[in-house]
Amino acid sequence: MDLGLSEDHFSRPVGLFLASDIQQLRQAIEECKQVILELPEQSERQKDAVVRLIHLRLKLQELKDPNEDEPNIRVLLEHRFYKEKSKSVKQTCDKCNTIIWGLIQTWYTCTGCYYRCHSKCLNLISKPCVRSKVSHQAEYELNICPEAGLDSQDYRCAECRAPISLRGVPSEARQCDYTGQYYCSHCHWNDLAVIPARVVHNWDFEPRKVSRCSLRYLALMVSRPVLRLREINPLLFNYVEELVEIRKLRQDILLMKPYFITCKEAMEARLLLQLQDRQHFVENDEMYSVQDLLDAHTGRLGCSLTETHTLFAKHIKLDCERCQAKGFVCELCREGDVLFPFDSHTSVCSDCSAVFHRDCYYDNSTTCPKCARLMLRKQSLFQEPGPDVDA
Repeated sequence: MDLGLSEDHFSRPVGLFLASDIQQLRQAIEECKQVILELPEQSERQKDAVVRLIHLRLKLQELKDPNEDEPNIRVLLEHRFYKEKSKSVKQTCDKCNTIIWGLIQTWYTCTGCYYRCHSKCLNLISKPCVRSKVSHQAEYELNICPEAGLDSQDYRCAECRAPISLRGVPSEARQCDYTGQYYCSHCHWNDLAVIPARVVHNWDFEPRKVSRCSLRYLALMVSRPVLRLREINPLLFNYVEELVEIRKLRQDILLMKPYFITCKEAMEARLLLQLQDRQHFVENDEMYSVQDLLDAHTGRLGCSLTETHTLFAKHIKLDCERCQAKGFVCELCREGDVLFPFDSHTSVCSDCSAVFHRDCYYDNSTTCPKCARLMLRKQSLFQEPGPDVDA
């Protein structure tokens, strides 16, 4: 039987397989192994024979695990796996840490956390989908690398429970800088990620080594606004000028929002969609995502918000007559141009939203005159009338 293993065949290591069933392929693999042992070490012919052996083994795997027998969708541990169609992409299996040969092997990707694995590894997965944790418990570990020690893990990987040791026997223990726990080399590939706790406490954006599970979790959480900076670390605003500027811009945008939601032209132009990628910016000025802080650190966020602020102010103060008509006159001096609450030279009463020149407000009184008038009016309404006096 000709299995394509003659010496002349090694000049073309990538070619057609003449063996067509599992038994023939197994025999071809054994004969190829024998040929490799007989050839001179490190010779070109031996290298070509090794390549041929690899292709024969992959062909055997294809016959053992045909693509058409695999379902398109598999649901396991809240993962939703879809069978991949691309054949030319070479990936690494997250379970067994070996290469996925897309050309001849079946493989799946979770649409939630992008976990990739061979079809044969699906039933060996023990870790639930990270997206389920993001959906049910969207919060960060905000202690910096909270290490508990290998003994607290019983000297086992925090994910797969394989035995690990700092000495590398039987397997090297690798620490995740996000969770502080230790993992084996199959669950920790020395991937790098920015650690949220280090950002909010130290304004430190240096990427550090994290486990595969932490890497996927941080990637899914990066755009979620779950960080209330003024509660976590209020002193951060005293040392990071970019955050002070961004907070002021966000406060101004919140003052502009009532103009847009009552303006037909602004609604038609969909001006608020300028911030559709950061929807929380039009809801409050307290919540931040890690992506917001990354962009603030690089200067991108400050530039972007300044452009948006300028566009919004131009519509209200110059382009739209309806919005211009909703301006204010200073309650104290009643002079000067029309005022808007987001102007840099104004002060706004937190109770009645009256607008004043900043200089007028602090020069005259720390009490809003409009609120004072309203208080006097209420007192006069509830004041009991005096007794009738006969003439």
